Amino acid sequence: MAKKQAKAITDAARKQHGRLMGMAVKAKDKETKERHKHLAKNTLASAAAAARRLQITAENVADSYARSMKKAAEEKPPAAKPAKAAKPAKKKKG
Repeated sequence: MAKKQAKAITDAARKQHGRLMGMAVKAKDKETKERHKHLAKNTLASAAAAARRLQITAENVADSYARSMKKAAEEKPPAAKPAKAAKPAKKKKG
């Protein structure tokens, strides 16, 4: 699931990067062009960092789950309850 989310983030960042670079190409003055290029670069860097954080979080969750399952498997199972005695026969009406 984390891989899917990371892919969605990076895809959105690439789309935004492309849009910003397109705006930089169309910019009329140098200052605006540089600003758009800077924003495009920062967009990709931020998306990469977010994807990396998602991956680390997913790994931590998986490790925690594995530890808890291992701990649960090592614990003694609760003592089995004795089987219930057969139900007493119904009294006859008489």
